[in-house]
Amino acid sequence: MVKVNFSNLRGDLTGGLTAGIVALPLALALGVASGLGPMAGLYGAIAVGFFAALFGGTPAQISGPTGPMVVVLAGLFASLSGDASLIFTAVMLAGVFQIAFGLFGVGQYIRLVPYPVISGFMSGIGAIIIILQIGRLLGHEPPGGTIGALSYLPTALADINFSTLALGLGTLIIAYKWPASLGKYVPGALAALIIGTLVSLALSVPVLGNIPTGLPSLQLPVFDQSKLWLVIEAAFVLALLGAIDSLLTSLVADNMTRTRHDSNKELIGQGIGNTFAGLIGGIAGAGATMRTVVNIRSGGKYNVSGMVHALVLLAIVLGLSPLAAQIPHAVLAGILVKVGLDIIDWGYLKRAHKGPRWDFALMLVVLSLTVFVDLITAVGVGVVLGALAYVRQVAQLQIEELQKIPQELNDPKENALFEELKDKVSIFSFGGPLSFGAAADLGHRVRERVPAGSQFTILDFSRVPLMDVSAAMAVDTVTSDALAAGRQLILCGANEKLNKVLEGVNEAHPGIPNFETLHEALVFAKKKVGGNGDADDQAPLKAAAQS
Repeated sequence: MVKVNFSNLRGDLTGGLTAGIVALPLALALGVASGLGPMAGLYGAIAVGFFAALFGGTPAQISGPTGPMVVVLAGLFASLSGDASLIFTAVMLAGVFQIAFGLFGVGQYIRLVPYPVISGFMSGIGAIIIILQIGRLLGHEPPGGTIGALSYLPTALADINFSTLALGLGTLIIAYKWPASLGKYVPGALAALIIGTLVSLALSVPVLGNIPTGLPSLQLPVFDQSKLWLVIEAAFVLALLGAIDSLLTSLVADNMTRTRHDSNKELIGQGIGNTFAGLIGGIAGAGATMRTVVNIRSGGKYNVSGMVHALVLLAIVLGLSPLAAQIPHAVLAGILVKVGLDIIDWGYLKRAHKGPRWDFALMLVVLSLTVFVDLITAVGVGVVLGALAYVRQVAQLQIEELQKIPQELNDPKENALFEELKDKVSIFSFGGPLSFGAAADLGHRVRERVPAGSQFTILDFSRVPLMDVSAAMAVDTVTSDALAAGRQLILCGANEKLNKVLEGVNEAHPGIPNFETLHEALVFAKKKVGGNGDADDQAPLKAAAQS
């Protein structure tokens, strides 16, 4: 349901106006970096900014072209030899994917990506943006792709245009050092754009040149069978990357406004925005952290601010395109270098040595794959490695818990029975969920820790909320080992879900006692030791779940 909140109209107008001014140089620069031109950047900022605000789930969020999205688009531009119609088709498909993500509730899972993975690919994207702009700062137009730009670097260094280099570095310095007191009126990036462009009038440096003005033309989707898979793959990467980027920005907005966003609604809003962006010839976008922060600090709270930001850019498109044609490439390169430096996760890099080495190694792997392979491989490998590392840590905890064979039990009645049967009974009490991570070592550990002369092995599952099939198969192995060694295996404490999983063990080894409590299991063992433990004795003690 679409809801426009006008209760903070003055603050939203101020925030939206400020965010629109901040977004102008970034939209132009990112449009050029994508290969589709500055107007594609502005059209993308307008479409994504307006519709993501109207339909999204983060009221104060400002959306538009971002560095990560542009990196994917630039790669697609090179792969498709600049075929704009296919690129815009990929942007539309990305929007459709994001709408599907929202409808199927994928938002809650995207937020589970480990932080080192997010840090690695964000820092990698920042590095890519900087690498791609070095050639332009030196006065050249390097070939597409990170490897191509790096390979071209010796050529660019051999023929430096010092005017371009000075202009680009000057723009970068102004963007960084612009006084905060003046930033309230003119944002640093916009000041750098204006000053750099004015200075360039006295220099001979490459500029953007002729830029079309007026409303955009409609771009209908085009499907080329020979390049369809490439377009679909790029669309999926754009959708996934935009979803992660947007939801991370939503978390920042939540922290600043003390609110809680709706992840799935936000994805639907972003999807609608990107679909419209492709239809009007704009580049893909996502929630933009810096513009969102500027909006909130300027008074913006609700979705009116995001829509105002888009309308400000629309007014600029309709009236100021001839002025934008004079902007030098070097000035936009300087602004983009700042964007790249801001994206790199310096905070994590500074404190990485204080955390686990594995997390830092994972971050470096993802960063390297992002820069030298591609984003989807980087994120995919990172998530898999992160998940495996987590499973390994949990498995170690589970095995360590298993090794802590109790010397005495908490319950006095249970402890009295245990003391009486100590030489004949070994108890293994499991803690937490039992998963495939611990399954490989489970049978080996139990076999290792059973004391010589033990007649009974009790597996206590009273602290286990759930178990997977791999762990159940490990219990089956423990059962086989116990029976082969002539020991009586006893199960106890399993809840209804666990008994369901353990049905396979019961079928393979019928007659294995299964009790509701450890006390009942110990009573049964005592009766068996005393010679009174025939089959009828255990019947009233068996858990109702055993069948």
